[in-house]
Amino acid sequence: MDTNQLIEKLMCFGMTRQEATLYLCLAQNGELTGYEAAKQTGISRSNAYNALAGLVDKGAAYTVEGTAVKYHAIDIEEFCANKIRALEEMKSQLQVYMPKPKSEAEGYLTITGDKHIRDKVKNMLTQSKQRVYISMTENCIRIFEKEIKSVIAEGKKVVILTDAPMDIQGAILYRTENKGRQIGVITDSTNVLTGEIGKGEESTCLYSGQPNFVQVFKDSMRNEIKLIELLKGEKQ
Repeated sequence: MDTNQLIEKLMCFGMTRQEATLYLCLAQNGELTGYEAAKQTGISRSNAYNALAGLVDKGAAYTVEGTAVKYHAIDIEEFCANKIRALEEMKSQLQVYMPKPKSEAEGYLTITGDKHIRDKVKNMLTQSKQRVYISMTENCIRIFEKEIKSVIAEGKKVVILTDAPMDIQGAILYRTENKGRQIGVITDSTNVLTGEIGKGEESTCLYSGQPNFVQVFKDSMRNEIKLIELLKGEKQ
């Protein structure tokens, strides 16, 4: 992973680009004064001092007092753990105090982009209560394998329709044709996600809790399973 990628990931934890650049500099070189850090990174002294103060405020660096104040980067594991812990605490507060919707949304939501689709599928899996039905290629299954195995470990039913043999203990697998980028997920007979993945920002999926739509998708997947079982019986 190159420096720019590291900076982008640090920015996801609330750092500005200059703060992330200086944090990496401190992590690599040890304790530095503001002047030394500015010289190492090419950031102006005034901006470097402001960014270093920001790192201290955000819990990413400590100051070391001496003849000249130096800055010391906090270990990345400790910094990330502190951030995640704070976010979990804020999440708990938001869950309690956020306004509740007047009624559950039963319409159709369009989800675009591979990242957002992956996130939605993972959330559907982790939030499932009893059963999950999945239809997608083996390559797609691998993306969600961790979450799928967690669902199985929790004792929930998992049925997978995919194009290649897979070793996922505890899941009921059916071998089907390669459907390319097409994916489908049903959780607890109440929510459905269907569409395409693998086209970057152009990928689009439809998500719904609308009972009629869920039933149609369930019937389609059930019929596909019946056909697979029928063809398997004929071959035997």
